[in-house]
Amino acid sequence: MIKKKICMLGAFSVGKTSLVQRFVKSMFSDKYLTTVGVKIDKKTISVNGQEVNLLLWDIYGEDNFQKVQMSYIRGASGYFLVVDGTRRSTLNTALELRERVEENIGNVPFILLFNKSDLEDEWEIDDEIIDQLSEDGLTVLRTSAKTGTGVEDAFLLLANKMLEG
Repeated sequence: MIKKKICMLGAFSVGKTSLVQRFVKSMFSDKYLTTVGVKIDKKTISVNGQEVNLLLWDIYGEDNFQKVQMSYIRGASGYFLVVDGTRRSTLNTALELRERVEENIGNVPFILLFNKSDLEDEWEIDDEIIDQLSEDGLTVLRTSAKTGTGVEDAFLLLANKMLEG
């Protein structure tokens, strides 16, 4: 069986833990729990007939006081940069994290997730910005941990990208 480590990265409260819980346990909770350090979940999926064991590293959110330790990233085969569409600043945090990840482990597959698509009428990030990121060559998906929209697709797409590389 193939094992792949995926890291969940982004600012605090963007929905990293909720996305993992939706993917692994098909559940969503409105209760906000701050991740301390890292929480690791597993899920085995089938990609093109191959069993792939995903190790999902849900890493605490970055903020002004706490930077993500790049030691958590080592060994990652791929990662998600999670953005809260209702908070413009979380996109800047995600793009800064991408630069730091590339400095530390080089180019590995990643997907930029614009989470909270169920609240799209409250978004501070407009379609033009998202379209521009896609045109710049980034893989961009809209997700909602609450409704499940795009979550399964995101993990399957990243697993495929990791197996290609």
